[in-house]
Amino acid sequence: MKEFLIISGKGGTGKTSITAALAALAKNKMLVDLDVDAPDMHILLDPKPFREEAFYSGHEAEVRQEDCVACGVCTEYCSFDAITQEGDKPAYVDPIACEGCKLCVAMCPEEAIDFPEAHCGTWYASETRFGPMVHAQLFPGAENSGRLVSLLRQEARELAEERGHDLILCDGTPGIGCPVIASLSGVNFAVIVTEPTPSGRHDLLRVLDLCGHFKIPAAVLVNKADLNPDITKEFETYCHEQDLAFLGCLDFDPQFVEALVQGRIISEYAPEGKTAVKLTEIWNRILALAEKLDQ
Repeated sequence: MKEFLIISGKGGTGKTSITAALAALAKNKMLVDLDVDAPDMHILLDPKPFREEAFYSGHEAEVRQEDCVACGVCTEYCSFDAITQEGDKPAYVDPIACEGCKLCVAMCPEEAIDFPEAHCGTWYASETRFGPMVHAQLFPGAENSGRLVSLLRQEARELAEERGHDLILCDGTPGIGCPVIASLSGVNFAVIVTEPTPSGRHDLLRVLDLCGHFKIPAAVLVNKADLNPDITKEFETYCHEQDLAFLGCLDFDPQFVEALVQGRIISEYAPEGKTAVKLTEIWNRILALAEKLDQ
């Protein structure tokens, strides 16, 4: 079983739209949306969940109102100003501000503070028109996205094995933080989508460095390449000099946006268009590179 990851050093490069378009070309595959903080592949693929599970991670303090004597000890010791207690009213913990350090639990003289697991979000296994997909949504402000990413990858592998899929295609998170590291570890191949801007250059180099650190083979794809041909050429030259695979370029195409508005991918909206044709060529290059790596 192979696992391909589509990532970008920054948001807004078109990574998800490209991943969804590649999903239409891939055969016998599982899809995974690993952008658990701000997922959007469901907008394009309209998944129908057949499994829904709550995601718990970490802990947060909860004051039992009936047992609190309003002594104020917990507010005194909380370093994060997460506990409010006024007059003779019971204390209240703000779940957004609580860091789960458990100090208030230890210091409460009445033992009136519980410390349950935190409900951080929900993950799903769904059917889409391009095959099964595993995806999730963290609650606003919830943490442990890296742990949720690892969970999604594990569930995707198990479902792929159960159904006999030989490819897992993952839409990764932007940046280089914890969820990206959790997305990268152990994949067979990474496609980095970038754009020809100064910030695109900076973030491309960062994510290439991250792939190098984990020894993950990577290839570069420039989206909206015609916005700045000079920087696009610079990227291509850099890849050749560093012996990195350069998959090619996609020009800015308003039909990408038009397709998104209709909840469709570019190859459904304009199957004969130049972008759809170019994406087919790029997917064939990805498969050829992956096969070469196996030799």
